[in-house]
Amino acid sequence: MDQARESELLPVPYFHVVFTLPDELNTLALHKPEIVYDALFKSAWETVEAFTGKDNKAGMISILHTWGQNLSLHPHIHCIIPGGFVDRNGMWKLSKAEGKFLFPVKAMSKVYRAKYVSFLRSSDIELEQSTYDTLFKKEWVVYAKRPFGSPKSVVEYLGRYTHKIAISNHRILAIDDQTVTISYKDYRVDGQKKIMTLSHEEFVRRFALHILPKRFVRIRHYGFLSSTWKRSKLTQLQSQLKGIILTSLSFVIKGSYHKACPCCKTGQMITLLTFGRRGPPSEFYKSAYEKYSSLKSI
Repeated sequence: MDQARESELLPVPYFHVVFTLPDELNTLALHKPEIVYDALFKSAWETVEAFTGKDNKAGMISILHTWGQNLSLHPHIHCIIPGGFVDRNGMWKLSKAEGKFLFPVKAMSKVYRAKYVSFLRSSDIELEQSTYDTLFKKEWVVYAKRPFGSPKSVVEYLGRYTHKIAISNHRILAIDDQTVTISYKDYRVDGQKKIMTLSHEEFVRRFALHILPKRFVRIRHYGFLSSTWKRSKLTQLQSQLKGIILTSLSFVIKGSYHKACPCCKTGQMITLLTFGRRGPPSEFYKSAYEKYSSLKSI
C-alpha cells in the first residue's frame, strides 16, 4: 500500500499546512458538524486555489482532526500540499523561492477566514450579525510547517495520521472504578507533558465529541491529487518532472565544478545534490551507512 501511495506522488517538495477553526465555532460544530466541517474543507481548498491562481491547478490531501491533546473540541485539518502547480499548458511550476516557500500564512489566514464565513452565510445556519463580527475580529490560525524531506516522508506521515483517533491506548495511564487518567501535552507551555484525571462520564463525553456524522469523509483529495484527475495526466506530469531532474543533474555533473577537494587537495568537487535545512531524506543516510560499512570491512 505504501509503495502504491508513493507512486502517486510527485518528486517535488510537499508542505504540511494546518487550518484551524476558532473556539467560537465549537458549539455550532456540535449541533451542525457536517456543515461546519464541510465548510472547513472547502474554504481551505479555495484558499489554496486563490494563492495558486485561477489558470493553474494545485493539489492537496486533507485530513480532519477534531480533538486537542486533552480531548477537548479543536477542529482543524492537516493538509499535504505540493510546492508548486500545473499551469494552463500542463507544465509544472514551482512555488515561490523554488519550492522552499509555499504561501504567506498571514495572508492565507485572512483569505481563509473570509471564505469560511462566506460558506456559513450561504448555508441554512442562521447566525446573528454579532457572531460574524466576532469571527472577523479574531485572528484565524493557518500554520505552515517545513517541507517534508521526500515523497516517502509524506507517505509515512499519512500512514501515521489518516486513521488516528482522539486518544490512543498508550496515553491512557490508569482506569479504576470511577476515573480515567490520561497523559497529554500542554502546547501553551512548550508541549510540556502533563497528567489529567477525568471521571468516566467526562471521559466518555469528551471522546464522544469526536464522533463524526455517518458516512462523513474525513480524508479528501483535491486538484491533481484527486481521483477525478486523470491517471494518465498524473503519469505524464511525473515523467515531465523526472526529465527536468535528470537534465538538471546532467548539467551539474558537466559544468558545475567547485574548488579543490579539502581532503586530497587535488581533485575537483562536483555538486550532485543540494539539501535543505532538514538535511537529506532517510534513505540517503541508509545508503551512506551501507557504503561506509562495506568500506570498513575491506
